[in-house]
Amino acid sequence: MMEAPLQQLKHPLLDEQSIELWVKREDLLHPAISGNKWRKLKYNLQQARSENKDTLLTFGGAYSNHIAATAAAGQEFGFRTIGIIRGEEHEPLNPTLQFAISRGMQLHYISREQYRLKDDANFLEELSQKYKQPYFIPEGGTNALAVKGCTEIVEDINIAYDYICCACGTGGTIAGIIAVLDGEKQVLGFPALKGGNFLQKEIEALILKYNGKKYSNWQLLTDYHFGGYAKVKPELLDFIYTFQKQHHILLEPIYTGKMFFGLFDLIKQGYFKSGSRIVAIHTGGLQGNAGFKERLGVEV
Repeated sequence: MMEAPLQQLKHPLLDEQSIELWVKREDLLHPAISGNKWRKLKYNLQQARSENKDTLLTFGGAYSNHIAATAAAGQEFGFRTIGIIRGEEHEPLNPTLQFAISRGMQLHYISREQYRLKDDANFLEELSQKYKQPYFIPEGGTNALAVKGCTEIVEDINIAYDYICCACGTGGTIAGIIAVLDGEKQVLGFPALKGGNFLQKEIEALILKYNGKKYSNWQLLTDYHFGGYAKVKPELLDFIYTFQKQHHILLEPIYTGKMFFGLFDLIKQGYFKSGSRIVAIHTGGLQGNAGFKERLGVEV
């Protein structure tokens, strides 16, 4: 794996508010298993190996970053991979699923009703029999081992800071960050889904399972979902284009675009006191841009 350096952003708004904003470039960790997806998979791959499993089975939607990353990791580390995909098969395959197949993943489509059983013990047992006892990785890659991997995001941040921010999908990444900080700093999460407050309990449960603790130094900012998961508005796309031109950093509209939009909006509102230093985690996910362009006909 490559390094995930810190990059400081320069912007008139930051100067005006006397704010320092740094980006932790987790997107540079690996060309195909980037960002939080590598962090979540790392210890799961080790566990699968220790259990002598040769197959990874996981779940996701048709544009899932996690599906793409698992396929790439399987190829790189010598595992067969099976993706249980929500919904019907559509030809031609979108870029995410085409990539997964190119990395050797076997895709199995199930209905949305069946997909809701992804955590059901009987359903998992059926899959286990069908695919000869694979190693199961949950949707989005989030479990206790994923939380352990995500604690390492913070380890090589070698500057003092007041806030650390990340986008939230299933909550595993922010859970790892909160757990390792152990009550220090302020942690801000930006849910990609509408009504993201439901994540509060899930994140608390993940942390509790990981280290048995509960923390109050974090919060979710739920106003930047732009209509919900995979929904966008022109102002978000405009922000992403401008951000890329100004800072030479690619974003995507599902997670990182929403987080940085929210962050700049909060800075504009004076949410952070003068002199604050913020670290924002770029969690990768850029593979999804090709599918986004294909699906909505907009350039990202």
